[in-house]
Amino acid sequence: MSRLVAVVDYGMCNLDSVRRALEEVGGRVVVTDQTADVEAADVIVLPGVGAFPDAMRNVRDRDLDKVLEDQVVGEGAPFLGICLGMQLLATVGYEGRQTPGLGWIDGEVRRLVPAGADRRIPHVGWNEVNAADGSPLFAGIEPGSDFYFVHSYHLACDVTDDIAATTPYCGGFASAVSRGNVHAVQFHPEKSQRNGLRLLQNVLAL
Repeated sequence: MSRLVAVVDYGMCNLDSVRRALEEVGGRVVVTDQTADVEAADVIVLPGVGAFPDAMRNVRDRDLDKVLEDQVVGEGAPFLGICLGMQLLATVGYEGRQTPGLGWIDGEVRRLVPAGADRRIPHVGWNEVNAADGSPLFAGIEPGSDFYFVHSYHLACDVTDDIAATTPYCGGFASAVSRGNVHAVQFHPEKSQRNGLRLLQNVLAL
C-alpha cells in the first residue's frame, strides 16, 4: 500500500504542483491544515513560498506548530520541508523582522549576499546541488545535479553535520538539511523534473 502524505497547508503556497508530484511517485496525498490529517499521515511535507514572519504567524495561528512538533519531533514521522518550509525549521529568521522559527535545525535565516556582479537576488533558476556522501535524500541522483530554485533567503546552519547539500551561489549556501527524520530542501523538487521526482520518491521510502 502506498504511503499517506500530509501536505501541510498554512496559506503560503500553491500546493497543486507539490500534490501532483507526490502522487506521481506513488504517494496518497491529502492537502490539509487539520490536526487529525497530520496525525494520521505516514509522511509530512511542509512546502511554502513567501515571507518568513507571515508563514510562522499562519502556522501558529492554525496550531500547526503543535501537531508538527508532536508528530515529527515526538513521534519521528518522516518529514520534508520545501523552500520556505526549510527556512521555517531554523531557530530564528531575519526577513523583515526577527521572528522565532520552529527550532528544529540550529541556525538563522538570512538574506543571500551577492558574491559578485553576476549574482542576482532573488536566486531564480536551475543550479547545481552537491549532496553530502550517503544522504538518503539524494540516493540514485547524480552528484552535482541541477534543481530549480526561487529564493532570496537561506538557512545558515550552526551545525555542519545538519547540512545535507550545498549550492555554489552567493558564496555557497546549504541547499538541503537533514537531522534524523527531519529533512528539507531549499529548491523546489516539484519543479525539478526527473531529479526532483527521484528525491520525492526517496522521501516516501524513508
